[in-house]
Amino acid sequence: MFDQKTAVDDVPVNPDRLQTDPQQGLSAQEAEKRIVEFGENRLPENETSVWRKLAGFFWGPIPWMIEIAAILSAAVQHWSDFAIILVMLFLNVAVGFWQEYKAGNAIAALRQRLAPEARVRRDATWGDIPASGLVPGDIIRLKLGDIIPADVRLISGEYLRVDQSALTGESLALDKKVGDIAYSGSIARQGQMDAIVTATGMATYLGKTARLVQTAGKASHFQRAVLRIGNFLILVTIGLIALIMTVALYRGDPITESLLFALILAVAAIPVALPTVLSVTMAVGAEKLAKMKAIVSRLVSIEEMAGMDILCSDKTGTLTQNRLTVGAPVLIGGASQDDILRMAALASEADSHDPIDLAIYASLGNTDALVGYDVVSFRQFDPVRKRAEAIIAHDGLKFQVAKGAPQAILSLLLNGEGKDITSLTEYASVMKAIDEMAKRGFRALAVAQTDQAGKWQFIGLLSLFDPPREDAAATIAELRAKGVDVRMITGDHEAIGREIAGQLGLGQNILPADEVFDEDDRPRNSQAIEQADGFARVFPQHKYAIVRELQDRGHIVGMTGDGVNDAPALKQADIGIAVSNATDAARAAADLVLTAPGISVITSAIEESRRIFGRMNSYATFRISETIRVLLFMTISILVFNFYPVTAVMIVLLALLNDFPIMMIAYDNADVAPRPVRWNMANTLTMACLLGGIGVVSSFGVLWVADVWLHLPPHEVQALVFLKLLVAGHLTIYLTRHKGYFWQKPYPSWKLFVATETTQVIGTLAAVYGWFVPPIGWYHALIVWGYALGWFFVAGCIKVWVYRLLTHDHPTQAGHLARVEGWLHRRRLRGNRLRK
Repeated sequence: MFDQKTAVDDVPVNPDRLQTDPQQGLSAQEAEKRIVEFGENRLPENETSVWRKLAGFFWGPIPWMIEIAAILSAAVQHWSDFAIILVMLFLNVAVGFWQEYKAGNAIAALRQRLAPEARVRRDATWGDIPASGLVPGDIIRLKLGDIIPADVRLISGEYLRVDQSALTGESLALDKKVGDIAYSGSIARQGQMDAIVTATGMATYLGKTARLVQTAGKASHFQRAVLRIGNFLILVTIGLIALIMTVALYRGDPITESLLFALILAVAAIPVALPTVLSVTMAVGAEKLAKMKAIVSRLVSIEEMAGMDILCSDKTGTLTQNRLTVGAPVLIGGASQDDILRMAALASEADSHDPIDLAIYASLGNTDALVGYDVVSFRQFDPVRKRAEAIIAHDGLKFQVAKGAPQAILSLLLNGEGKDITSLTEYASVMKAIDEMAKRGFRALAVAQTDQAGKWQFIGLLSLFDPPREDAAATIAELRAKGVDVRMITGDHEAIGREIAGQLGLGQNILPADEVFDEDDRPRNSQAIEQADGFARVFPQHKYAIVRELQDRGHIVGMTGDGVNDAPALKQADIGIAVSNATDAARAAADLVLTAPGISVITSAIEESRRIFGRMNSYATFRISETIRVLLFMTISILVFNFYPVTAVMIVLLALLNDFPIMMIAYDNADVAPRPVRWNMANTLTMACLLGGIGVVSSFGVLWVADVWLHLPPHEVQALVFLKLLVAGHLTIYLTRHKGYFWQKPYPSWKLFVATETTQVIGTLAAVYGWFVPPIGWYHALIVWGYALGWFFVAGCIKVWVYRLLTHDHPTQAGHLARVEGWLHRRRLRGNRLRK
C-alpha cells in the first residue's frame, strides 16, 4: 500500500498517498486491513521467560567449573563440599538475577508514554478508540492536554503548541501549523488541530528511540575483568592438576586417592566465591550510595563509575533548572523595569501552563503591582499573530497591552499605516538589543502598550533563559578535580549552549550536531567529537552516537539525562545517570537514579565507587596470589619431592577459614583514587604473581625448617605447613589492601580485622590442639607465627617497591597531593560562596 517511513518524510502529507479522505476518515474495514499490515500502535514486548533468564546465569566458564566441582564432589560422596559449592553457585545466581531484574524495563516505560485513547474520524464519524488501534492514514483530533498518540502531520486548524522536551530536549514548547509534523509521546499545551497519522508503533520517532534502547548496551569492564581473572585461575588450576594427575598415574599412586586429592585441590583453587565476593562488595557500596540519594539499578555500574573519565550531561533539566527565567529587561521609550514587568504580566495569564507566562509572574513576584488593573478581555498567543493581547481598565481609562515576538510587536507601532517596520525609529535599537540577546543564547520577548490616544508604544524587551542549577558549576569543578571531563549535550541552539557553558565554567567549543554527523548519523570527524566541549541541536540518535564514539576511542563514558530522548544514550553509556526529575523511561534505562535535586551527589558517588573499586582490586589480587601460592607449592612438592605437604581435609579447612575474612573485604576502608581508575590486569597479575611467588618460597622454607631444624615426622610437617598457609594467607589480605606500607592509612576496618584475626586464632587452636589435624603444640605454632610475620614484613617492602616501578610514582605522595588539591578546592568554593 505505502511505506510508513516514506509517508513520514513527505512534506506536506498528501492524503491521497495515504488513501484517506480527511472529511470521511478511514472506513472500519480499511482500518482493520491496515492494523493487520502495520500492527498495533504500541511498542513490542519481547519478553523473555523468567526461567530462561534464570537458566542464563548457570551458563559460562566460572559456573561450568563450579557445576563440575559439585558433580565430582557428589560422585565421591563428599557431601559437605557438595553443599558448600551449591550454596556458592545459587548465591551467585540470586545476586546476578536480582541486579538484572530491571534491565528490561526501559521499553515498558517508553510504552507508557503512548496515550491510552485517541479521538479519530472513522466512516465520517468522530469517536474515541484505544490509541493502540490507530493506523497510518487515520484522521485524529488533538487538543489541549492530549498526549499525541502517533507521529502525525497537522492538516487543519489554527495552531497547536506542542511540548516535546522529553523527546528532543528542546526547553520551550513549539508552535505548530498546518503541514508540520508532531511526534508520538509529545504533549499538546495549547490550541486544537486535526492531523493525519503518518507512522505508528516502532515506525514512530518514539519507536526509533525505543529501538535504540533495545540495541544499546555493552558488557561492562567489570564483567570482562571477572571473566579474565576467572579464566586465568581456571586454566592455571586445570593445568597444574592435570600435571599432578599425570605424575601420580606414572608413579602408580592409587587412582582414587589421586582423583580425590585433585578434586579437593580444584575446589580450593577454583575461584568459586569470586563473583559472589565482588557482587557483595558492590551491593554493600550500593547501600551506601542509596543513603546518598543515589539508587543503583545495575551493580556493575559502580565499578564503571570509578573509571569514568568523561561525563556527557544533558543540559535541560540536568545542568539547568528546566524553567524559564526573566533576565534584565531592555527599556525603550522611558518605561521603568516595574512598568515593563507589569505590562507583560497583564498580557499573560496567571493560571496558565505556558512557561513564558509562569516566568513573567515569577519575576513580577508580588501581584500587588497589578491591583487596580482589570482585564476586560484577553486574547491568547497564537503562532499566526505571534502575540498575546489584553484590554485593561485602570482609573476609569482603558488601554491595550501586548507581548510577543519583537517583529509582531513592532508591526503594531505602524498602526495600520502599511509601512515597513524598518522605518520605525525604534527598529535599530530593538534589533541591536535582540542581536545581543541572541549572542548570549537568550530569547527576546517584546512588550508594548497603547497611549491615551490609542497608539501603540514600544516599551521594551524581556530576555528569557533557562538558568543553570545552583550547584551545577561547583559540581563540574569538583568532577574536573577528580579527573572527569564534562561535556554538555543539548537540543537547543549552540548560542544557548555557549552561554550556559560560560556560566558553568565549561569550554566554548560547542558543536552543532549537523557539523559532526552526516545524514545517516555517522560521525564526520571522530577527533572533533572527542575534543568538543559540548554538542547542540542534537537528537536521541546523536546522543547515542556521541556516547558510542567516545567509547570507541577508549573512554569510559557517563551520561546524565531526564527525558525519553536521553534513554538510548543512558542505556549505551558505561554509567547512565537519571536525575531526580527524570521520566520513567530514563530511570529504567539508567544504571544510577538520583533521588535528590541536582547532580552534586555524583561527586560523592564517584568517591564511593573508587573505594569499592579498591576493595574489588584488593580481593582479585589476593585471590590470584592465593591460588598461585597453594597450587604452585603443592605441585612442586608433589612432582619434585614426591610429598603431599597438606592433606585433603586441611585443604577444605583452609578454604573454609579463608572465606570469612575475604567476605569482609566488602566492608573494608579504602583510599579514594585522585583520578579515574580501571582494571589493569597486567599490574594486578604482576602483583599477584609476586606475592604468590613469595608465598611459595616462604612455604618451602617452612618445609626446610620442619625437616632440618625441628626434625618433625611427616604428619606434623603437614600440620605445620597448614598453619603457615593459613596465617600467611590471611596476612596477605593486609598486603593487598592498598599500594603503601601495611602500617599506613587507611587502616583495616574493624569487621575485616576481627574476621581475619578470629579465623587465624581458630586455625592456630586447631593446629595446636589437633582439631581435624595432627597437634603441633604452642612452641611450633609460635615459630610459625614468627616466621610468617617476618615474611609479611619482607613481602610488604617488596610490594611497595614494585608498585613504584609499575606506576612510576610514589603511592603515598600521590595520595597526599590529592588531599591537598581537594582541600584547596574546598577553600576556593567556600570563598566564592562568601563573596556572593
